[in-house]
Amino acid sequence: MPKFRFQPFFVILVAPLLFTPWASGQAASSGATAAPAADSTAAVTRGVQLAKSNHCKEALPALKGWPRVADKDLKREGGLATVRCAMAMSQEDAALNALIALRHAFPSDPDVLYVETHAYSDLSTHAASELATKAPDSYQAHELGAEAFEEQGKWDEAEAQYRTILQQNPTMPGMHFRIGRLILSRPPNATTPQDARVEFEAELKIDPNNAGAEYVLGELAASDQNWAEAIPHFSNAVKLDPTFTDALRGLGMAYNSNQQFDQAVAPLESYVKFVPDDPAGHYQLAIAYARTGKKDQATQQMALQRELDAKARKLHDGQDPNAPR
Repeated sequence: MPKFRFQPFFVILVAPLLFTPWASGQAASSGATAAPAADSTAAVTRGVQLAKSNHCKEALPALKGWPRVADKDLKREGGLATVRCAMAMSQEDAALNALIALRHAFPSDPDVLYVETHAYSDLSTHAASELATKAPDSYQAHELGAEAFEEQGKWDEAEAQYRTILQQNPTMPGMHFRIGRLILSRPPNATTPQDARVEFEAELKIDPNNAGAEYVLGELAASDQNWAEAIPHFSNAVKLDPTFTDALRGLGMAYNSNQQFDQAVAPLESYVKFVPDDPAGHYQLAIAYARTGKKDQATQQMALQRELDAKARKLHDGQDPNAPR
């Protein structure tokens, strides 16, 4: 599962890029009927020119042989023109097929990546519009609306959308989790921790396997130095997701803070394997080693912590961290 951060998950909702220089005429078939390779070069050359002169209706049939063109520059131009014209003419399947072929043929080309970014953004916008039109009262529509409000920092409006979903389906997984995240995203007040705690606990009643909710409850307890409560939550999060690095770090630090150094070793060892460049992880592991009699390991971890701190300071000062001292 994705590691939890106090940030909203967003669906990109941006105004569609219409590829206006390429759009003209009515939709036409862009099927992939086979053609001799010798004929493809001439047809694709003509298709690229038609697309550039705003004749996408006529261009798409001529461009259908672009994957078979031997000349790489023309092949690339033909694929790009196909995507742009297909998007302009609302031929989504043709655009997607061309995008897949382009990425396979030109995986690192900046123009391909640029067109791909805007094409998928347009497809996302179109799908969102269809959802709002065809199923405006569905939980999916409300969830999409909530994500859009989160993107704009409109926490109250986003919460209202999630509350609407819960009114429709009180046992919908993820909604209390998202509301709790919103509460923690707002400017804090005296009731923020308890308000958030209520939501994450409600989420776990619906979805006991939500490692993110367990983790945040652990963080809330740790902020109060309530280690007896923090440790079980962090531990549950790690059991649910052994690769949950934030939970591994939180569990190890909570054990150290509670002077349970022998139990801190295992999660902190796992953490530094997953995140070897975090000096704080090595520092915490050094503490656990030192307090359990593993002096050599503690010394090694402290040396790593100092080395990583020095690199971080050099980066902060604009120096090359790998330059000789």
